[in-house]
Amino acid sequence: MKISFLIASVLVTTIWATAQEPADTLHQAINLADKTITADNMNKKQVSNPLDAISGRVAGVTVQKTGNGVAAMNAVRVRGTTSLTGGNDPLIIIDGVMGDLSTLSSVYPADIESFTILKDASETAQYGSRGASGVIEVTTKKGSAGRTTVSFNGSFGVSSVSKNLGMLSASEYVKALNDAGLMVIDAGHNTNWQKQIEQTALLHDYNVAFTGGGTNNGYRASLGFMDHDGVVLHEKRRNFTANMSMYQLMFNNLLRVDLGIFGNILKNTTSIYDTQKTFYSAQTFNPTYGTSRNADGSWPAFAYANQINHPLALMDSRTTDKTTHLSTHAKLTFNLSPQWQVVAFGAYSHNEVETDQFLPTSIWAHGQASRGTAKTESLLANVSVTWKKHFGLHGVNVQAFSELQRDTYTGFHTTTTNFSTNALGYDNIQAGAIVPWDGTGSYREVTSLAAFMGSASYDYDNRFAASFTARADGSSRFGTGNKWGFFPSVSASWNMGREEFVRNTSWLNDMKIRAGYGVAGNQGAVDAYASMRTLQPLGTVPVGQESAVAFAMLRNANPNLTWDKKATFNVGVEAAMVGNRVLASVDFYKSKTLDMLYAYDVSVPPFAYSTLLANLGSMSNLGVEISVGVTPIVTRDLELNINANITWQKNKLLSLNGYYNNMYLEGPEYKDIASLNGAGFHGGYNHIVYQIVGQPLGVFYLPHCTGLYLTEDGTYDYQIEDIDGDGVINLANGKDRRVCGQAVPKVLLGSNISLRYKQWDLSLQINGAFGHKIYNGTALAYMNMGSLPGYNVLRDAPKQNIGDQTATDYWLERGDYINFDYLTVGWNAPLRGKVAQIISRLRLSLTVENIATITGYSGLTPMINSSNVSSTLGIDDKNIYPPTRTYSLGLSIYF
Repeated sequence: MKISFLIASVLVTTIWATAQEPADTLHQAINLADKTITADNMNKKQVSNPLDAISGRVAGVTVQKTGNGVAAMNAVRVRGTTSLTGGNDPLIIIDGVMGDLSTLSSVYPADIESFTILKDASETAQYGSRGASGVIEVTTKKGSAGRTTVSFNGSFGVSSVSKNLGMLSASEYVKALNDAGLMVIDAGHNTNWQKQIEQTALLHDYNVAFTGGGTNNGYRASLGFMDHDGVVLHEKRRNFTANMSMYQLMFNNLLRVDLGIFGNILKNTTSIYDTQKTFYSAQTFNPTYGTSRNADGSWPAFAYANQINHPLALMDSRTTDKTTHLSTHAKLTFNLSPQWQVVAFGAYSHNEVETDQFLPTSIWAHGQASRGTAKTESLLANVSVTWKKHFGLHGVNVQAFSELQRDTYTGFHTTTTNFSTNALGYDNIQAGAIVPWDGTGSYREVTSLAAFMGSASYDYDNRFAASFTARADGSSRFGTGNKWGFFPSVSASWNMGREEFVRNTSWLNDMKIRAGYGVAGNQGAVDAYASMRTLQPLGTVPVGQESAVAFAMLRNANPNLTWDKKATFNVGVEAAMVGNRVLASVDFYKSKTLDMLYAYDVSVPPFAYSTLLANLGSMSNLGVEISVGVTPIVTRDLELNINANITWQKNKLLSLNGYYNNMYLEGPEYKDIASLNGAGFHGGYNHIVYQIVGQPLGVFYLPHCTGLYLTEDGTYDYQIEDIDGDGVINLANGKDRRVCGQAVPKVLLGSNISLRYKQWDLSLQINGAFGHKIYNGTALAYMNMGSLPGYNVLRDAPKQNIGDQTATDYWLERGDYINFDYLTVGWNAPLRGKVAQIISRLRLSLTVENIATITGYSGLTPMINSSNVSSTLGIDDKNIYPPTRTYSLGLSIYF
């Protein structure tokens, strides 16, 4: 909070200092009013993931990578988490085609014209049940009338690990064993295993596009190729992308036809099949061992370390996934008259993921190979009719809309084991002699959605505006009588810039106040057939002299399942001041999720299973979002832009109790979300992050450590407070635990500073998060001297000499950080004469990514999972991918 206050103070001082300076031409990086980021003002570095282009640029939007691996996905939250069971990702729409976060990988970043982020319920209402967690609209570049142009965007980069844990060297390891009186196994080497599994990664990104058109038509076609190594051995990511679009005006502009197709082939290869085991092994394997194989080709084993493997043996595993995505769409726009417009849109999407994995006998008993395929097909069609009319100072816009969508999900997988050789891998899966009972499977799911919407808006003299939307969605995911949901919204605004008292104010150029309220549904938290009685194969049973497969119910059916419903109120004000040199926007929102889905514990009988999914819970989110853009300097040769956004957010789990068919169901008072798991020394009672009614979702609920005390064997243990005062330390029942912080940040910061001097420009992106904590489970394990001799420990461990494994708040640390994401320096070459006739633009750039992090956290990085409610929320547990630093050169040429 102190850091965010300091940044806010600096912004206020900068704004005040610019008050007397006249303005000429302004180039603010973000349109604060409509949350639109265009290609000209996206993050200036060469990005390989489209979401990197908006990270930190819009208040209330969190973009967080799940790791530094080449295949790491982004976790995105728009105004926080609103559901316990799923559906928290924003809806992604690319040129009208519905998708998800993975769909964005089918579009090369250089092909994107703009992002528009919709957060308010009045904005997302047009997307009904799919917009409950926000909407990110992506518009790709299109052709235009004029001469044919060719553009090339490319970059080459080098990436390497910027920080590793400081484990004992071989000599320090041997000394620690001797000092502790433990058996010494010294193989005579000094190996840094973290470095042994790492490599310098090379990054290639290339895109070429062709654009042209005539008076009544335009086209654009582009091809992209990305080839990225990972910083861990054998990691690689290759992505081929294609995007083609065209439009044609017909019948004297009565009809416009838009056609588009985009797709990609993405292939990820990695040697990491288990992230925790890989990094745990590299950090703790005996440093006196060498990097050579045994004479028989096997890897040396360390008998006293049964929870890890030789780090280089782990590099022999292979996991490959290949994604093929194709989307096509067509849009017909009939401009029947100045008042009437009819739009028909249709789209087809096909997504297929092939996953292959081989675990050799050196890391998996008898070896194991598996292959699988998952396919998704989506059909979408919608029609809208719009009527708009102006009557003097009055403007009216009325729209009717209907939509149908059908999604089909199919998949197949098979697994074999008991390999006699590792030579064939997953390319000859029949080399495995055994197929486990659950080693083969397939599935098919079909879901449908229908929607009808009506909306009307009114505007008076460009001063006062109001709109109303009513949308009804019907989903096959819900039971009879609950398939349809009604989602209305209303909004109003006052453009105060049209008022005399604003016009007569010298420092205030424009101002607008807006407010909105709306209800949205969430169907993403419900499986396709959760409301129905479904069967699954259970096993084989003897029938006479033969065997047959038995079937059983998959889950308790709940025909009363319905939508998670989120009601949101938003009020905001935006202003332009000091000759439009200062743009500011402030938003306050409050939302409440009702009928929230949760899996309840129920009795058997009368139920067949011990859990039941039902709509009984509630949750609230509120926040304040402030965005400021300042242009303190703008001349012909020099321009400085400072953009910053700060978000204060608060979440609360309100209730989990209620009645289901006259039966009162209660959610647990304390429910663990994230725990220390896998290989390690945490001594049991390892639940760390909980959901507790009345608290934010994801709080640390831990025993309180008052310090360390010396034990009889000369090591130190954690002194635990008897919180309930009964004279007994009980860590299992919660009486000696307390809430001691939250995993989700209370404050988010994003800032971009850009400077232009003649042909040179500079862009610095800064992101930060404050008010949350991180549990350093890695330190809990690696500071434990009881790990010796089987496992290496941190360099500071012998000095502290802790021998305890109990999880307490001793290793709970503040997670506040400010990260300097990247710095880009660019040069726009001056073009003259014949060169300018051929080349319209030439730009060179140099980018450094992940420059530095300011934090008090003692682990590898504070940028861990702090937004996605999962088993890793708020916990650093020997599974953090090492942070990297990347240097890249970029080239852009437009002919």
